[in-house]
Amino acid sequence: MKKAIYFLLFSAVILGGCSDPDDSIAVASTVAEESEVPKYYEDYVLSPQVTDDRKLQEVGQNKRDAKGEAIVEAINMTMETYGIGPVKLTVAESKILQVKPDYSLIDFFHAYTHDQEFSVVKMYVEITNTSNEPLHFAPVALFETDAEELKLWEDDIYLEGLTGEIAPGETKQGNIGFIVEESDIDSVTITTSAVFNKSEEKIAEALEFNTRFE
Repeated sequence: MKKAIYFLLFSAVILGGCSDPDDSIAVASTVAEESEVPKYYEDYVLSPQVTDDRKLQEVGQNKRDAKGEAIVEAINMTMETYGIGPVKLTVAESKILQVKPDYSLIDFFHAYTHDQEFSVVKMYVEITNTSNEPLHFAPVALFETDAEELKLWEDDIYLEGLTGEIAPGETKQGNIGFIVEESDIDSVTITTSAVFNKSEEKIAEALEFNTRFE
């Protein structure tokens, strides 16, 4: 009888040890892999600081990788295109993610927040210079939530080289994203920069657009 009890206890310990924490990683990966990576991510170089969320396209999906963990809190997968003079701006997707960075990235995020877990509003955008001259443009200059939380372009955590000069006919793509204190929001408003030519003359006014989340 004692041998049977010892066997059951030993089995329970072994099974319990196998399920924590690796099983949670496997479950998270399985959920994330249910969606395909959208085509507009072709040639995109992943952020070295933020968890890869390309397959996260529904509320509640999550992903864990070497950079930490991300969970979708709200999302808008509707693609919208805007014109700012000779610049075409496309917002391919917008998400609110709950992000818990890996310990190795805490120092990077300390420049933005001292919280170890926080919400990020991010958008995947593409900008194209449709003219035949170099232009200067930034897809986001001001960012404001409907909870009146305001951020400046320099608060962008993705830093993916979307701001600055864009060559004639060139297309740039990448994420813009901001850590927010209040994630229970319905929408955000983005104000782009104006468009300037190589002589630093303004040739198009800034654009303001709004994105709502589901």
